[in-house]
Amino acid sequence: MTTESAFQPIAGATALADEAARPYDRRWLAVDDQDCWLEADRAPGLAGLDVSLRFGYLVIRADGMLRLDVPLDVIEDDDSVERTASIGGRDVRVVDEGELASAWFSQWLGRPCRLVKVHPDAGQVAWPA
Repeated sequence: MTTESAFQPIAGATALADEAARPYDRRWLAVDDQDCWLEADRAPGLAGLDVSLRFGYLVIRADGMLRLDVPLDVIEDDDSVERTASIGGRDVRVVDEGELASAWFSQWLGRPCRLVKVHPDAGQVAWPA
């Protein structure tokens, strides 16, 4: 007998009960204009996202919004897109997903924000409980 786990590709958003999502668990997060993680209680719209993995993309849908496709596995070799985000009071190296993702999330969450992903060289993130 196996117990199926749930994984959140976007921290604080809808979880997926799909083993294929395990390597992407909490890889992405929304940050505010101060680069602080928008936890679910500060961004309740995260719970309304429909998130899936399809054909090498993180596919994000929400009512009244066009679909947003974010590549899953990209080699991070452009230092200009690196940032530092605060997660639970700790600085974490992240990669900005760009202006389109920022505009999409800002529109959906009703506040200026950006979609970032944890840099693959950032190490283990100590996510708050």
